[in-house]
Amino acid sequence: MALDDPKTLVSTDWLQSHLKDPDLRVLDGTWFMPSDGRDAKAEYHAAHIPGARFFDIDDISDSRSDLPHMAPPVEKFMSRLRALGVGDGHQVVVYDAHGLFSAARVWWLFKLMGQDNIAVLDGGLPKWQAEGREIEDLPPVVRDRHMTVRRQNHLVKDVTQVSAASKLGDYEILDARSAGRFRGETPEPRDGLRSGHIPGSKNVPYTALLSEDGTMKDPDALRAVFDAVGLDAAKPVITTCGSGVTAAIINLALARIGRTDHALYDGSWTEWGAFPTLPVATGE
Repeated sequence: MALDDPKTLVSTDWLQSHLKDPDLRVLDGTWFMPSDGRDAKAEYHAAHIPGARFFDIDDISDSRSDLPHMAPPVEKFMSRLRALGVGDGHQVVVYDAHGLFSAARVWWLFKLMGQDNIAVLDGGLPKWQAEGREIEDLPPVVRDRHMTVRRQNHLVKDVTQVSAASKLGDYEILDARSAGRFRGETPEPRDGLRSGHIPGSKNVPYTALLSEDGTMKDPDALRAVFDAVGLDAAKPVITTCGSGVTAAIINLALARIGRTDHALYDGSWTEWGAFPTLPVATGE
């Protein structure tokens, strides 16, 4: 059970007690891998937490990029959020249908856009429903509100910056993919990608940061996970994964233990693994 923090992670009890606050906005940030064969938006329309709006990770992205769901331009983020009735002065809580998976990506996007009052719902929709709490299939009542965005460029890294960090070793690069994918033993789910990892990176599968019930481990347990991989506390961190979604779970975990010096590699392995000129490491 999380210690409630409206800037990182809140419990289902916290959300229940604040659900009718006039300045609370709830977002369903569910995203499924294409291979899952599930429709996140359709599942949202069928059942969601009362008042929730659907945050479409694939739509609220940079349509100019060939890479999946890259961070959107500031103007697009502002307009899409305004259309959802989310703006300045709102406390936002985002959840997903997995428990804790893609909601962390939405949390990171808000931080990237300079929006600090956002938390992930610990355990997400599965925990909410398991506790017998109310769900609905009604569309939300949307009231327009302006959002002021100040992009925090230090929170995101591109392939050139990550390549330099890999060579120089001045950052810790943490990879949220499974151990099999990290070692290059399991094929990538996307066609055309090499197998392996960024040289010098360390494997922190996002599942290692979660408890069996899909909630995030407490800060002491999170520190133990990072200590186990030999994380150097003196170095800033770059997180990576398959396409920049589960990497954000590491960023959320780092924020939970008080770390502020971490960024996300937005292109992640979908970009790195497709570049034949970039080096790839295999094994541990």
